[in-house]
Amino acid sequence: MKYKRILLKLSGESLMGSQSYGIDPVRLDEYAEQIAKVAGQGCQIGIVIGGGNIFRGLQGAAKGMDRIQGDYMGMMATVINSMALQSALEAKGVKAALLSALAIDPVCRKMSSSRAVELLEEGKVVIMACGTGNPFFTTDSGAALRAVEIRADILLKGTRVDGVYTADPEKDPHAVKYKELSFSQAYEQKLKVMDLTAFTLCQENHVPVYVFDMDTPGNLEKVVAGQEIGTLIR
Repeated sequence: MKYKRILLKLSGESLMGSQSYGIDPVRLDEYAEQIAKVAGQGCQIGIVIGGGNIFRGLQGAAKGMDRIQGDYMGMMATVINSMALQSALEAKGVKAALLSALAIDPVCRKMSSSRAVELLEEGKVVIMACGTGNPFFTTDSGAALRAVEIRADILLKGTRVDGVYTADPEKDPHAVKYKELSFSQAYEQKLKVMDLTAFTLCQENHVPVYVFDMDTPGNLEKVVAGQEIGTLIR
């Protein structure tokens, strides 16, 4: 096992699976199975999930909704996804704790770095909801912040694409995959991996980012073991 402690960022859209909205129970189970295997090997796992499968603040703002209210609604969507993943993990016998940037009693406890680290060291998977707890920040920024706070060895961004390409591989058949990139290269080439706030947090705090295909069962285990199946940014 190459990484002892990871921060896994999952997108809400990925949880839709083959559906057009909400949570696909098959995809949820696949994710829980992958996480359970890695947790069983002794890896300490922190998780941040987006909420785009339910609601996005920017989408609401585009339709005339107040951006701040919309962003808080998006945070609530991440709580729903986090609760679903927690339940799926516990069904597999994995101890999982849910923390939130916003206090939501009795659903979950308030996020604090010391509490998260303590739970990780107890062997629990720690799911951290509500992003940074502030409007105008993405869950990518929330993931970067949590990775720094828990002193993760790496931030793993699980997507439906197997890495970072010169162009969108779903649109450009000539797109070339990067094996490794520097943060500066990603900035200069305007590669849309994470937002700039998230990138800057990772760069300034020396947290590498690894982008890989989470939708293929077994890939999380391969990445944690050190197999090069995605793109490393550092």
